[in-house]
This record gives sequence, structure tokens and C-alpha cells, in this order.
Amino acid sequence: MKKSRIILAKCGLDGHENGIKIVSQWLKEEGFEVLYIGLYNTPEGIIRTAIEENIDIIGLSFLEGSHLYYFEKIREIAKKRGLENVKFVIGGVIPPEDIAILKKMGVDEVFTPGATREAICKGIRSLCK
Repeated sequence: MKKSRIILAKCGLDGHENGIKIVSQWLKEEGFEVLYIGLYNTPEGIIRTAIEENIDIIGLSFLEGSHLYYFEKIREIAKKRGLENVKFVIGGVIPPEDIAILKKMGVDEVFTPGATREAICKGIRSLCK
């Protein structure tokens, strides 16, 4: 069975990456093929990498409140580039009232602070079916 390929990225100027590095390691240990592309990415760069690497899931981490702005840009570019089958996951400091908005915009899973390794891995695995 093919391993699911996941990109994990930070977008914009948010320089906090401890959480996303930990999640990256957890997913690798669970058997996912993970490509962490680091800090300060642009929406265009994330989508370009997703296409080049034949990615199944794009995971984004936001801690500074720019999640709605950047996800709208990422989703728009993904649609233009034909990435209709890619799943989207967002983690980080997401206000509860924004979760429904993100899901309406096309986010498949949202993980907030305190999400356990088990919950994150289970949620990602459910997207791979």
C-alpha cells in the first residue's frame, strides 16, 4: 500500500515551529511520508511543492491569527492548479469560532493546542482512505 505523502508548512511571517516539528516526527513514526518545508513559505510555494512532490495532504500551522487570510489564498491557488484531491489540515492557535469557517472554506481537519498525538494521527489517517 502506498504511503500517504504529507507536506507540513508554516506560511507568512510566523516563526514558531516547535509544534509543527513535533507533529512531523509523530506522523513519520506512524508511517506517513512527511516533508516539512519549514518557515516563511508563500501560498504559491506551498502549492508548487505539493504538485512537484505529488502530495496527498497539506498541513499548515498558524499561531498568529493569519489562518483565514492564508488559507483562502492557498485554496484559491490549489483550485487554479487542479489540486482538487488534496486534503487540507490546519493546526495551531485557531479561535473556536473560526473552525466552522475554515471547514466551509475547504479545510478537512483542524487541530488546536492540546490535541493529542493519537487524535492527530487518527485524524490524518482518516483522510487517507
